[in-house]
Amino acid sequence: MAPKTFEARCLRLPAATKVVQWEGTSVFKVGGKMFALSGGFTASYMFKVSDMAYGMLIEHGLARPAPYLARAKWVQLVGNSALSDAELTGYLAQAHALIVARLTRKSRKTLGLE
Repeated sequence: MAPKTFEARCLRLPAATKVVQWEGTSVFKVGGKMFALSGGFTASYMFKVSDMAYGMLIEHGLARPAPYLARAKWVQLVGNSALSDAELTGYLAQAHALIVARLTRKSRKTLGLE
């Protein structure tokens, strides 16, 4: 997936925002919490995954534990084309949903996610 497409898919998700920090890294957030990263210090895309997806992606050699974020079940793809566009879009939606689920009810309501 091309970087512009990655950005568009992230920003298409409800209440998603983008900030640039850490040496030009695009940080995609919902409710002020990160769900995906690209560019800057990251050589490829990074995002939050479920426990099962974490194990599967690493076991199949599609991703590695994300630097500094692995303990929170984040992965870094081995390359920007490690997954098909459809698969990556699905993982981004899942990353977004995992973060939304951890927001307070008040935050979800304020963001229009309830």
